[in-house]
Amino acid sequence: MNGPDQKGRAMPESTVRRPLIVPSVLPADFARLGEEVRDLCAAGVDRIQWDVMDGVFVPNLTFGPDVIASARSHSTVGFEAHLMVVNPDELLTEYIDAGCELIIVHAEACTHLHRTLARIRDLGARSGVALNPHTPAETVAHVLAETDLVLAMTVNPGFGGQAYIPAVEPKIAQLRRMIDESGRSIELEVDGGINADTIGGAAVAGAGVFISGSWMYGYPEGKAAAVKRLREAATIGALR
Repeated sequence: MNGPDQKGRAMPESTVRRPLIVPSVLPADFARLGEEVRDLCAAGVDRIQWDVMDGVFVPNLTFGPDVIASARSHSTVGFEAHLMVVNPDELLTEYIDAGCELIIVHAEACTHLHRTLARIRDLGARSGVALNPHTPAETVAHVLAETDLVLAMTVNPGFGGQAYIPAVEPKIAQLRRMIDESGRSIELEVDGGINADTIGGAAVAGAGVFISGSWMYGYPEGKAAAVKRLREAATIGALR
């Protein structure tokens, strides 16, 4: 698939897949989020992910919709909200209204996953479904028609700075096959421990969208250089 258009929507499939680099703002300085968002856009990222945590589904607490809304005018790229919460259906409208064009919910948190994904689309956003490392790929087999993105977690969600779990790569490859066989334009995203050394394995397995947080923020040459290095490493990996 090509990169997203200006509204963050997936473009038609092509023979060349440009890796999409999406930073998590979890390591950002929360006191200067607007400036942090502008810096990320200037670094050449493809969109920005907001890790929304409720302290129940995962131990941490993070961004409410008002915080995201306050940062939206500072961005030239799309926002995605990764809802790590126990009741995502109750929050969909708030995060879409805050400016998130893509809403990702966890399969483990949705009693009626098909209905939740369909409602996200009905509300005017793109729909995504995330799978924790232990959750089988088959979980999303019957909701691909309602899905714009599948996120394979390569760490257990809840905290930044965790080590990449390479054992998830066979599942990424399985998801890639499922998506390709469906004939649908669905993005395959990975999140957790992504850096210049691990991104290649995820790309080889078939991922096309890569979340990076702690590593990107800590890169000594700055965020723009980090984005460039990640994109190059993912491209080389995808060609293997």
